[in-house]
Amino acid sequence: MNLLEKIQEAGIVGQGGAGFPAHVKLDAKVEYLLINALECEPLLFTDKHIINNYAHQIVEAILVIKNHLDARQAVIGIKAINAKEVAAMEKAINDLDADVQIHQSHNYYPSGDEQMLVYDVTKRTVPQGGIPLNVGCVVTNVGTLLEINRAIGGNGAVTHKFLTVTGEVGLPSVIKVPIGASFTDCIAACHGTLLTNYKIIDGGPFMGKIYNKEEESNLFVRKTTSSIIVTKDDNNINAKIKDANLKQVLNRARAACIQCRACTDLCPRHLVGHRLHPHKVMRAMAAANFEGESLNSEYIHENRELLEEALICCECGICETYACPMELLPRQINVFVKMQFLKEGLKYENRKLPYPPHPVREYRKPTAYSILARMGLYDLTKIRVENYIEHTPAAVRVSLSQHIGKPAVAVVSSGDMVEVGQLIGKADGKVSANIHAGIRGKVVEVADYIEIEGVR
Repeated sequence: MNLLEKIQEAGIVGQGGAGFPAHVKLDAKVEYLLINALECEPLLFTDKHIINNYAHQIVEAILVIKNHLDARQAVIGIKAINAKEVAAMEKAINDLDADVQIHQSHNYYPSGDEQMLVYDVTKRTVPQGGIPLNVGCVVTNVGTLLEINRAIGGNGAVTHKFLTVTGEVGLPSVIKVPIGASFTDCIAACHGTLLTNYKIIDGGPFMGKIYNKEEESNLFVRKTTSSIIVTKDDNNINAKIKDANLKQVLNRARAACIQCRACTDLCPRHLVGHRLHPHKVMRAMAAANFEGESLNSEYIHENRELLEEALICCECGICETYACPMELLPRQINVFVKMQFLKEGLKYENRKLPYPPHPVREYRKPTAYSILARMGLYDLTKIRVENYIEHTPAAVRVSLSQHIGKPAVAVVSSGDMVEVGQLIGKADGKVSANIHAGIRGKVVEVADYIEIEGVR
């Protein structure tokens, strides 16, 4: 098998974002291979653990992929404040005499947004609604590279995931668990929580999905899971975001937005040159025509050029976690508008406008710590995640949709016995990914997931 076939067979997807199948992303020829090791969401230590323990494997994979892409340069983006990780990568590069550079980034959020990394390294702006490939770049994550290294060496499929479990838990840790492990098992492996009521963030504190304690039983680790953060169920901004319903969000946007434009002035996509103005989208909500809790179709079409700006929002959350003095939720409004366009079958229309970066971009880069302070979560920055745990739960529930694209198709049935690494879900088309068992056991249910009970 060639490189792409090995990657496809192993079921590797991007681990730094939405999970785009890696064999599709790497089917290209580019100038730059950019490696995202920035881990720009605070409180996460997963990529740091991978770098500090597998730096040589990462560089080996970089060299293979660079050659495959015919890339002129390979550049690893790491925050300059992460001196230990920078040193680990420098040593691996020197040991392997690799033609790989390190870009040490300022500690700003969202430095790990792939479009920010592309601009910071190449000074090229990814077109609105576009991808890094449009400007001669491919961006991949260190976790993805580690899996690619294993696939190149014939060491099997993606079966396990490194992730950070932190916040209000007994022993904050980086843990390695099978794909499909429950969040409950992961939290218990880290000595549980003493809180009676709490919220769970699936991902980082800025872009992660927020769940109430009652929803915990339905949460399971995916290939894209980066962290599990347990937070107090109190008055921090994340709690407000979770508890606000759509009607409240819309009513507050219509009644309380003062058009200060702070959401726009601090929007990272606006600052890099995109024509995205959250304050204008907020203003459009004040004049909007609704049918129940949906935008009137005629209103959408009449105001398409303005409203479709919401479609290029990366949902980093700066507008609502940091910028807005009224504690409104512009990101949620953008998500709402995206859903309305989806209902209408409308896609972003790229007008190929120029993309000059904002002249004061360098002075409008908030740090993750300042955003956490604004959110009421600054105390969590005092937690240092230095422990490492490998945990095998008694059962797993593996979703057949672990990635962007079509879900995999189950190739096992209830009652079947499976081994670690065995194919249990086969990719359905090119933009899909294989799924493999992470534990040895018996298949007990097949739906849009595969549930396996472990056996010794």
